[in-house]
Amino acid sequence: MKALLDTHVLLWHLGGGGRLTPRQRRVLAAASPDAPLHVADITLWEIAMLHHLGRIQLGLPLRDWLDRAVAPPLVVCERLTPAIAAELAALPATFPRDPADRIITATARVLGATLLTSDQRIKDAGVVPTW
Repeated sequence: MKALLDTHVLLWHLGGGGRLTPRQRRVLAAASPDAPLHVADITLWEIAMLHHLGRIQLGLPLRDWLDRAVAPPLVVCERLTPAIAAELAALPATFPRDPADRIITATARVLGATLLTSDQRIKDAGVVPTW
């Protein structure tokens, strides 16, 4: 299974995992060079902004934390591609308007990945498999 991590799941995972579901923990623990985790590049922007606004604290300087968060071979950072941008336009009008949520969801759809998220709005939309 290909897994794409929502921003909060990445933060929880690297922060000790206390809020992750058992299923999310199993998927994260199973990451390997042959089955890496995936992170949308906008997740890095979201974390940088949360840090800048003082909403999260990181145990390392921001750049170091971000570099480690998406370090190969266990994590692949997915860039915004034309296919993902086109998929954004295909999301239903009822899907949440948050641009980061839309890009992350579109990325999961293009990759054929399951989105690891606890965001109930994304889950309720039913446009991508979620755990």
